[in-house]
Amino acid sequence: MRYISFRRPDGTPSYGRLESETVVDLACPATPDLKAALAQDALGALKDGASYALKDVVLLPLIPNPEKILCVGLNYASHVKETGREQKEHPAIFQRWNDSLIADGQPMVRPPESIRFDYEGELAIIIGKPGRRIAPENAWDHIAGYAAFNDGSVRDWQRHNIQFTPGKNWPATGAFGPALVTPDEIEDLGAIRVQTRLNGELVQDQPVSDMIWDIPTVIAYCSTFTQLSPGDVIATGTPGGVGDKRTPALYMKAGDTVEVSCGIIGAITNRIIDEI
Repeated sequence: MRYISFRRPDGTPSYGRLESETVVDLACPATPDLKAALAQDALGALKDGASYALKDVVLLPLIPNPEKILCVGLNYASHVKETGREQKEHPAIFQRWNDSLIADGQPMVRPPESIRFDYEGELAIIIGKPGRRIAPENAWDHIAGYAAFNDGSVRDWQRHNIQFTPGKNWPATGAFGPALVTPDEIEDLGAIRVQTRLNGELVQDQPVSDMIWDIPTVIAYCSTFTQLSPGDVIATGTPGGVGDKRTPALYMKAGDTVEVSCGIIGAITNRIIDEI
């Protein structure tokens, strides 16, 4: 199944099941948004509401209101190498805020404080079942689905000190969607390639199987220091090929178009604009 969050033609926020080019509305008072539906384990039991043509709705970030967005840094050896960093014993984890998220088709906004606006294509996990200290062998049971993610990064602000937070939380820099794709839709997750294209040029391309810390390890690690809740998002890291480490550097600028695709899971496409 594929689920999206969207605005109805009248502007009301909602969510529903995506069937080709049709959206079946699933919102109801008891489960008004996708996070609530996940929290109540209700997606499979919701009654179908109105149907809309996909072209007549406006997509929202897949989970517009996640409690937590956890991001894994340096999770592909190719990216560790290009950054010149040492591979550590444990994953690097930082956090995004939900007001930095945008949907497929919405513009990513480059702030006037920097010209070093970079792409980071990633696979995102959406948590469906709560858990703390989740054993790796049980981690798959806690995943509601997957989506594409672009962890847009303001590189100079990321490096003002040893933390990542200022470079990762500018408004409208994190693209997320277009749909939550349930695990049963995916035959071989490891074979899915995380690919980024900037103005049509392939700039990142690596299979999920190349992650240093695989998905069960990441879920086990994160759930040790924090409770994972339905609707939480984990962006699992970006492959090598980021613009900041190219010669010459390749940053996103106004007028550019960036696409992050994750095979059958889908693609998000966003144009770049300057903040006014």
